[in-house]
Amino acid sequence: MKTTSRPKPSPGPVRRRVFLVDDHPMMRAGLAAWIRSQPDLEVVGEASDAPSALGAVPAARPDLLVTDLTLPGRSGLELIKDLLAQLPGLPILVLSMHDELVHAERALRAGARGYLMKEAGGERLLAAIREVLSGRVSVSPRMASVLLDSLSGPGPRGGGSPIGRLSDREFEVFQRIGQGLTPRDIAREMGISVKTVDVHRANLKAKLSLPHMSDLVRHAVQWVGGASGS
Repeated sequence: MKTTSRPKPSPGPVRRRVFLVDDHPMMRAGLAAWIRSQPDLEVVGEASDAPSALGAVPAARPDLLVTDLTLPGRSGLELIKDLLAQLPGLPILVLSMHDELVHAERALRAGARGYLMKEAGGERLLAAIREVLSGRVSVSPRMASVLLDSLSGPGPRGGGSPIGRLSDREFEVFQRIGQGLTPRDIAREMGISVKTVDVHRANLKAKLSLPHMSDLVRHAVQWVGGASGS
């Protein structure tokens, strides 16, 4: 009796591999569930801080890293730089609660390929993931306009604001000063010595043309308050 072979089922779409870095377990769980519900995406690993990510990402071989900026110890900016030193071609999308007008350009300069605020929602996240995976830079229309203006306008980039001329490390210290942290607290959070924090504070005072350390603290508190309320 002649038997007919069943046709082989057609393979499903290739699922692109995503690695998540966020220090909030509930946020990671929600992101992972949302991404895994998509037929073309899968989550291949998670980490809650930069050291864990640095150890796990190379072995996971993701097609894309999605990371927050605010992480315990080393910041998301430092993580981006460290990972790209190991994996130069890795696409990275920043997903952050911080205002894109303040942080997006720094993230892109560090090597990220996109910046999305967490308030944008799940559908926009999926669109941003796919944009970055396709080789494009993903930012909001508002941020794209700001970046184009900064590139086409006269003068050096960031020249209009002393804050924009701070190094990433100085910017992190400045933010923490504005949050009311002491030098010892800052040193512990950033994994550096109190002496190094003091050097950064002195550099900040000079770069921002502030005569006294109390002026630096007041300026940082006002700036952080204004940035979080923008």
